[in-house]
Amino acid sequence: MDVIDFIMYRENCTKHEAIKKAENLLGVDSENLQPENHQAIPVLPNSEISREQFLTSIFQYFKNAVHNSKPARDYLESRRLDYRKIEVGYNGGQFHHGKRRDEKLIESSLQYGLLIDKNNLSRTGEKAFSVFGKWCICFALKNKSGEVVSLYFRSTLAESDNKHFYLKNRQGLYPGYPEKNTKILILTESIIDACSIEKEKLQVENCFVLACYGTNGLTEEHRQAIAALKELQEIVFAFDMDGAGREAAKKYATMFRSKYPDLKITTLDLPGKDINETLQGHDESIFTELLNKRKDIFLSIEKIKTSTTPIKSSKASEPMCPPSSKSPPAEDLGGSLDFLTAPRLLYRLNGLIGKAGIVGEDESRMLLFLIVISYMNKQPLHALVQGSSGSGKTHIINRIADLMPPEDVLRFTRITESSLYNWGEFDLFGKVVVIEDLDGLKEDALYALREFISNQVLRSSVTIKDKKGNNRSQHKIVKGQFSSLSATTKGETYEDNMNRSFLLAVDESKEQTQKIVDYQNRRIAGEISPDEQSKAINFVQSLVRKLKHYEIINPYATKLFLPEKVHKVRRLNEMYQAVIKQVTFLNQYQRKLTGDNRLITEIEDIEQATEILFESIVLKVDELDGSLRQFFERLKKYVKDEGQEFVLRDVRQHLNISKTQMFRHIQSLTELEYIKPSGGYNNTGIKYRIAYWDNYQKIRAEVKDFLLKQIEQLKAV
Repeated sequence: MDVIDFIMYRENCTKHEAIKKAENLLGVDSENLQPENHQAIPVLPNSEISREQFLTSIFQYFKNAVHNSKPARDYLESRRLDYRKIEVGYNGGQFHHGKRRDEKLIESSLQYGLLIDKNNLSRTGEKAFSVFGKWCICFALKNKSGEVVSLYFRSTLAESDNKHFYLKNRQGLYPGYPEKNTKILILTESIIDACSIEKEKLQVENCFVLACYGTNGLTEEHRQAIAALKELQEIVFAFDMDGAGREAAKKYATMFRSKYPDLKITTLDLPGKDINETLQGHDESIFTELLNKRKDIFLSIEKIKTSTTPIKSSKASEPMCPPSSKSPPAEDLGGSLDFLTAPRLLYRLNGLIGKAGIVGEDESRMLLFLIVISYMNKQPLHALVQGSSGSGKTHIINRIADLMPPEDVLRFTRITESSLYNWGEFDLFGKVVVIEDLDGLKEDALYALREFISNQVLRSSVTIKDKKGNNRSQHKIVKGQFSSLSATTKGETYEDNMNRSFLLAVDESKEQTQKIVDYQNRRIAGEISPDEQSKAINFVQSLVRKLKHYEIINPYATKLFLPEKVHKVRRLNEMYQAVIKQVTFLNQYQRKLTGDNRLITEIEDIEQATEILFESIVLKVDELDGSLRQFFERLKKYVKDEGQEFVLRDVRQHLNISKTQMFRHIQSLTELEYIKPSGGYNNTGIKYRIAYWDNYQKIRAEVKDFLLKQIEQLKAV
């Protein structure tokens, strides 16, 4: 298909109409052309052809060539670029051959650098030339008037070492000079990155995307164009995430700040190496999300001293390592900042979580919140919420997830065996994953989830078809830096998962049930306003958005121990230290920093973490899981005497639980030898007796005394 055929197909017109449209596009008068020149590169009849005129004509030829070039289309597709939406051409090295060969064309090509004379002859004896930018896609650099004044070439050959080419005497900007009414200017490190962002889909008014030419490619022409933008309010750096890109962004940001002190300068925190790699692994809407979450570049790269005095607990002693005199930089965050800097942050935050729709569960809901916000750090945490059917476990994890920014939350009711392997490399990076029914996952899906929780990455060998239709193997990587909340009725089934997650049991007591019923009745009666609940959720989301990533050091870590009775103490100790870090992270506006910009844990953080984590520590001491322990304690209250026999029907009716739940609990307690049959018959009912009457409250008290005594010793140092 040639250019004329393409226009006929695209515009649904006759061949004559297609030729006329092509002439109009090229600005050529058909009356002044010879018939054979319809296949040639249009050259104006003047003897002197300007750089702009020649490069505009040649770029139009290159643009037409993309439609007929499979290598060009394949390359653009591999970079997830649509040649129908962007101005891009392809140089196959044939523009000066055959009927297209013209002395004026050769002369202009030599003058402006598209051809290179190496004094060689072709097989026909004619002068032969080397083609600049051969087998490359090309982009037009334009001047202030919108004319093509230079070309940028990028090789489509995977094995090529020299991938980037500019015509000599480079000038112009890509995709052109910013519009005069530009208020937000996005600077990318490369042209490929700039054409990866569709400005129209950013949903931001008066925004323009401008390409630099590498880390040292912010030219004088760029600076003059930016200086001419009288309405400019913000520059957003979207440079590569490697060291060179960060340093370049820092250098140019400092330059702009000194020249335009009132200009806002921000940066995008890309999940991929660069803009184009991010596009390849995500939907196009990712750039709108990233733009909404852009950060002040100086808060990201500088160590700013502030006069803010950290708020310290009167109970806490001084840290054991010498702190810096600075605190995390504060910006104008309105009520959010006031909330984060005021005393008793966790207590007040826990109250807000209650207003957001979680009744009771004071310690559990705070622990779940600390776990879920760990998605912002390099080592996220995970939680399993266990409870019987209808106990409200799914409600709890969904309400906690509602407190996170919605764009960061992924909710799943079902996960198929191979679906986790098929995400893009960074699709699960910096996310909160909610699994509403962990029991519905098959073993292969559970295995993949365990690998994510343990190693934060899935590596698989997959079979794909190459361009010739042959099968070949490919290494696929999915990175998963996410926190997760999962609901289950069978905690003991997921022993491997529990070793890698915090296990929390839903409170199924009569007191908690009464609290929930009272809340439901008050809400129906109009005593609880839905607006207040939405307001609390939105405010907590704003708090989460203000938290910034910090590395954390705990100077007391070597003096913290867990009771010897704890099962799998290595794993739980790591979890205990992780929760202490999360408390410090949440208190970041009230904590000091070291010289290398790390937050310092205080004793107050350890106290709060111990109180919040206590129930999970006790569950790790106990061989009964959370739901089973609650049932056994209620059973002991019903039986009252160690030697008393009981019938299952009587217990079921007294405790008001289902037959299925009753059977599962009795079977588990029998297997663990906590109860045993003592008589009776199948037709009249089997009688049971408690065989092991443990003192659970004594164990709880011993564990609590151990942890509190340890904290008191730290204060005494």
